[in-house]
Amino acid sequence: MSEASANPESAAAPRDPRTRIIDALMELAAERQWEDITLSELAERAGVSLSQFRDCFPSKGAALAGFSRMIDKKVLDDSSADLANESARDRLFDVLMRRLDAMAPYKEGVRGVAEWARRDPVSALALNGVALNSMRFMLEAAGLDSEGPLGNIKLQGLVLAWGRVLDEWLRDEEPGLDRTMAMLDTELARGGRILARLDDVWRVASPLRTFGRALFSGGRRYDERIRERWQNPRDAASRDMGADI
Repeated sequence: MSEASANPESAAAPRDPRTRIIDALMELAAERQWEDITLSELAERAGVSLSQFRDCFPSKGAALAGFSRMIDKKVLDDSSADLANESARDRLFDVLMRRLDAMAPYKEGVRGVAEWARRDPVSALALNGVALNSMRFMLEAAGLDSEGPLGNIKLQGLVLAWGRVLDEWLRDEEPGLDRTMAMLDTELARGGRILARLDDVWRVASPLRTFGRALFSGGRRYDERIRERWQNPRDAASRDMGADI
Protein backbone atom coordinates (compact mmCIF):
# COMPACT_ATOMS: atom_id res chain seq x y z
CA MET A 1 0.00 0.00 0.00
CA SER A 2 1.38 3.40 -0.93
CA GLU A 3 1.96 6.13 1.64
CA ALA A 4 -0.71 8.26 0.00
CA SER A 5 -3.23 5.42 0.30
CA ALA A 6 -2.34 4.84 3.94
CA ASN A 7 -2.84 8.54 4.72
CA PRO A 8 -5.92 9.93 2.93
CA GLU A 9 -5.15 13.45 4.12
CA SER A 10 -1.85 13.45 2.26
CA ALA A 11 -3.64 12.38 -0.90
CA ALA A 12 -6.00 15.32 -0.69
CA ALA A 13 -5.15 18.39 -2.71
CA PRO A 14 -3.53 21.08 -0.55
CA ARG A 15 -5.69 24.09 0.26
CA ASP A 16 -4.96 27.19 -1.78
CA PRO A 17 -3.16 30.10 -0.06
CA ARG A 18 -6.30 32.25 0.10
CA THR A 19 -8.21 29.58 2.01
CA ARG A 20 -5.26 29.01 4.36
CA ILE A 21 -5.07 32.73 5.10
CA ILE A 22 -8.81 32.95 5.77
CA ASP A 23 -8.72 29.92 8.07
CA ALA A 24 -5.69 31.30 9.91
CA LEU A 25 -7.38 34.69 10.31
CA MET A 26 -10.49 33.17 11.90
CA GLU A 27 -8.31 31.01 14.18
CA LEU A 28 -6.38 34.05 15.38
CA ALA A 29 -9.58 36.10 15.75
CA ALA A 30 -10.81 33.42 18.14
CA GLU A 31 -7.61 33.60 20.19
CA ARG A 32 -6.92 37.34 20.58
CA GLN A 33 -8.24 40.79 19.84
CA TRP A 34 -8.41 41.72 16.17
CA GLU A 35 -6.20 44.78 16.67
CA ASP A 36 -3.38 42.60 18.02
CA ILE A 37 -3.19 40.31 14.98
CA THR A 38 -0.26 41.25 12.77
CA LEU A 39 0.14 40.47 9.10
CA SER A 40 3.39 38.61 9.81
CA GLU A 41 1.88 36.20 12.34
CA LEU A 42 -1.14 35.71 10.12
CA ALA A 43 1.12 34.77 7.22
CA GLU A 44 3.13 32.47 9.48
CA ARG A 45 -0.02 30.75 10.78
CA ALA A 46 -1.25 30.28 7.20
CA GLY A 47 2.12 28.92 6.06
CA VAL A 48 2.62 31.58 3.40
CA SER A 49 5.18 34.32 2.87
CA LEU A 50 4.29 37.98 3.21
CA SER A 51 4.70 38.22 -0.54
CA GLN A 52 2.13 35.47 -1.07
CA PHE A 53 -0.15 37.10 1.47
CA ARG A 54 0.05 40.39 -0.45
CA ASP A 55 -0.77 38.61 -3.70
CA CYS A 56 -3.91 37.19 -2.10
CA PHE A 57 -5.15 40.07 0.08
CA PRO A 58 -4.02 43.66 0.65
CA SER A 59 -5.05 43.66 4.34
CA LYS A 60 -6.68 41.76 7.18
CA GLY A 61 -9.94 43.46 6.34
CA ALA A 62 -9.75 42.20 2.77
CA ALA A 63 -9.13 38.67 4.07
CA LEU A 64 -12.20 39.05 6.29
CA ALA A 65 -14.23 40.07 3.25
CA GLY A 66 -12.80 36.96 1.59
CA PHE A 67 -14.21 34.92 4.46
CA SER A 68 -17.64 36.41 3.82
CA ARG A 69 -17.40 35.56 0.11
CA MET A 70 -16.30 32.02 0.98
CA ILE A 71 -19.41 31.57 3.16
CA ASP A 72 -21.53 33.07 0.37
CA LYS A 73 -20.17 30.50 -2.05
CA LYS A 74 -20.87 27.58 0.29
CA VAL A 75 -24.49 28.68 0.68
CA LEU A 76 -24.98 29.37 -3.03
CA ASP A 77 -23.38 26.06 -4.04
CA ASP A 78 -25.80 24.29 -1.69
CA SER A 79 -28.87 26.06 -3.08
CA SER A 80 -31.60 23.87 -4.50
CA ALA A 81 -35.12 24.12 -5.84
CA ASP A 82 -36.57 22.04 -2.99
CA LEU A 83 -38.26 25.06 -1.45
CA ALA A 84 -39.47 26.62 -4.71
CA ASN A 85 -43.10 26.17 -3.69
CA GLU A 86 -42.61 27.49 -0.16
CA SER A 87 -43.34 31.03 0.97
CA ALA A 88 -40.73 33.75 0.51
CA ARG A 89 -40.21 33.87 4.27
CA ASP A 90 -39.60 30.11 4.48
CA ARG A 91 -37.15 30.22 1.57
CA LEU A 92 -35.15 33.03 3.15
CA PHE A 93 -35.25 31.29 6.53
CA ASP A 94 -33.74 28.18 4.95
CA VAL A 95 -31.01 30.14 3.15
CA LEU A 96 -29.96 32.01 6.29
CA MET A 97 -29.94 28.86 8.42
CA ARG A 98 -27.67 27.26 5.82
CA ARG A 99 -25.45 30.31 6.18
CA LEU A 100 -25.21 29.73 9.91
CA ASP A 101 -24.38 26.07 9.27
CA ALA A 102 -21.53 27.15 6.98
CA MET A 103 -20.26 29.57 9.63
CA ALA A 104 -20.44 27.08 12.50
CA PRO A 105 -16.79 25.87 12.26
CA TYR A 106 -15.68 29.51 12.58
CA LYS A 107 -18.04 30.52 15.40
CA GLU A 108 -15.36 31.63 17.88
CA GLY A 109 -13.59 33.64 15.19
CA VAL A 110 -16.89 35.31 14.27
CA ARG A 111 -17.33 36.14 17.96
CA GLY A 112 -13.95 37.87 17.97
CA VAL A 113 -14.83 39.86 14.85
CA ALA A 114 -18.18 40.90 16.36
CA GLU A 115 -16.45 42.15 19.52
CA TRP A 116 -14.00 44.14 17.39
CA ALA A 117 -16.86 45.72 15.43
CA ARG A 118 -18.49 46.86 18.68
CA ARG A 119 -15.23 48.53 19.72
CA ASP A 120 -14.62 50.20 16.35
CA PRO A 121 -17.62 51.98 14.75
CA VAL A 122 -15.64 52.93 11.63
CA SER A 123 -14.75 49.31 10.96
CA ALA A 124 -18.34 48.31 11.75
CA LEU A 125 -19.46 50.60 8.93
CA ALA A 126 -17.07 48.87 6.53
CA LEU A 127 -18.36 45.48 7.67
CA ASN A 128 -21.88 46.72 6.98
CA GLY A 129 -20.91 47.13 3.33
CA VAL A 130 -19.58 43.57 3.22
CA ALA A 131 -22.80 42.30 4.81
CA LEU A 132 -24.90 44.20 2.26
CA ASN A 133 -23.15 42.38 -0.58
CA SER A 134 -23.68 39.01 1.11
CA MET A 135 -27.35 39.63 1.89
CA ARG A 136 -27.96 40.66 -1.73
CA PHE A 137 -26.93 37.16 -2.80
CA MET A 138 -28.84 35.53 0.04
CA LEU A 139 -32.04 37.24 -1.13
CA GLU A 140 -31.40 36.12 -4.69
CA ALA A 141 -30.72 32.56 -3.50
CA ALA A 142 -34.15 32.65 -1.84
CA GLY A 143 -35.73 33.81 -5.09
CA LEU A 144 -36.32 37.35 -3.79
CA ASP A 145 -35.60 40.53 -5.73
CA SER A 146 -33.01 42.80 -4.15
CA GLU A 147 -33.33 45.53 -6.77
CA GLY A 148 -36.04 48.11 -7.42
CA PRO A 149 -36.95 51.33 -5.59
CA LEU A 150 -37.08 49.63 -2.20
CA GLY A 151 -34.11 47.33 -2.82
CA ASN A 152 -31.61 49.26 -0.71
CA ILE A 153 -34.05 49.60 2.17
CA LYS A 154 -34.80 45.88 1.99
CA LEU A 155 -31.10 45.01 2.01
CA GLN A 156 -30.17 47.30 4.89
CA GLY A 157 -33.11 46.05 6.92
CA LEU A 158 -32.02 42.46 6.36
CA VAL A 159 -28.45 43.30 7.38
CA LEU A 160 -29.66 44.83 10.66
CA ALA A 161 -31.91 41.82 11.31
CA TRP A 162 -29.03 39.46 10.50
CA GLY A 163 -26.85 41.26 13.02
CA ARG A 164 -29.40 40.60 15.77
CA VAL A 165 -29.67 36.96 14.69
CA LEU A 166 -25.88 36.59 14.82
CA ASP A 167 -25.80 38.02 18.34
CA GLU A 168 -28.33 35.39 19.43
CA TRP A 169 -26.43 32.67 17.57
CA LEU A 170 -23.22 33.56 19.41
CA ARG A 171 -25.05 33.18 22.73
CA ASP A 172 -26.93 30.03 21.73
CA GLU A 173 -25.13 26.92 22.97
CA GLU A 174 -27.98 24.49 22.26
CA PRO A 175 -27.19 21.90 19.55
CA GLY A 176 -30.56 22.47 17.88
CA LEU A 177 -30.16 26.29 17.87
CA ASP A 178 -33.78 26.69 18.97
CA ARG A 179 -33.25 30.22 20.27
CA THR A 180 -31.47 31.25 17.09
CA MET A 181 -34.21 29.86 14.88
CA ALA A 182 -36.87 31.60 16.96
CA MET A 183 -35.00 34.88 16.67
CA LEU A 184 -34.59 34.48 12.89
CA ASP A 185 -38.29 33.67 12.50
CA THR A 186 -39.23 36.75 14.56
CA GLU A 187 -36.91 39.04 12.60
CA LEU A 188 -38.19 37.81 9.23
CA ALA A 189 -41.80 38.24 10.33
CA ARG A 190 -41.09 41.79 11.51
CA GLY A 191 -39.21 42.61 8.32
CA GLY A 192 -42.08 41.29 6.23
CA ARG A 193 -44.56 43.56 8.02
CA ILE A 194 -42.33 46.61 7.58
CA LEU A 195 -41.81 45.90 3.88
CA ALA A 196 -45.55 45.47 3.35
CA ARG A 197 -46.15 48.92 4.86
CA LEU A 198 -43.37 50.43 2.76
CA ASP A 199 -44.83 48.90 -0.39
CA ASP A 200 -48.19 50.43 0.47
CA VAL A 201 -46.65 53.85 1.05
CA TRP A 202 -44.69 53.59 -2.21
CA ARG A 203 -47.83 52.78 -4.20
CA VAL A 204 -49.85 55.57 -2.58
CA ALA A 205 -47.05 58.07 -3.22
CA SER A 206 -46.65 57.11 -6.88
CA PRO A 207 -49.08 59.78 -8.24
CA LEU A 208 -47.36 62.41 -6.10
CA ARG A 209 -43.94 61.44 -7.49
CA THR A 210 -45.28 61.72 -11.04
CA PHE A 211 -46.82 65.12 -10.28
CA GLY A 212 -43.60 66.29 -8.66
CA ARG A 213 -41.49 65.34 -11.67
CA ALA A 214 -43.90 67.13 -14.01
CA LEU A 215 -43.99 70.19 -11.75
CA PHE A 216 -40.23 70.54 -11.53
CA SER A 217 -39.86 69.89 -15.25
CA GLY A 218 -42.39 72.62 -16.01
CA GLY A 219 -40.72 74.90 -13.49
CA ARG A 220 -37.47 74.82 -15.41
CA ARG A 221 -39.19 75.88 -18.62
CA TYR A 222 -41.02 78.67 -16.74
CA ASP A 223 -37.73 79.95 -15.29
CA GLU A 224 -36.22 80.09 -18.76
CA ARG A 225 -39.19 82.10 -20.05
CA ILE A 226 -38.94 84.57 -17.15
CA ARG A 227 -35.21 84.96 -17.80
CA GLU A 228 -35.87 85.76 -21.46
CA ARG A 229 -38.50 88.34 -20.53
CA TRP A 230 -36.12 90.20 -18.26
CA GLN A 231 -33.28 90.06 -20.75
CA ASN A 232 -35.33 91.11 -23.81
CA PRO A 233 -38.62 92.58 -22.54
CA ARG A 234 -39.70 94.01 -25.92
CA ASP A 235 -38.88 90.88 -27.90
CA ALA A 236 -40.63 88.74 -25.33
CA ALA A 237 -43.70 91.01 -25.44
CA SER A 238 -43.78 90.84 -29.23
CA ARG A 239 -43.56 87.06 -29.19
CA ASP A 240 -46.36 86.82 -26.63
CA MET A 241 -48.58 89.15 -28.66
CA GLY A 242 -47.83 87.23 -31.84
CA ALA A 243 -48.72 84.01 -30.09
CA ASP A 244 -52.12 85.41 -29.15
CA ILE A 245 -53.05 86.36 -32.73
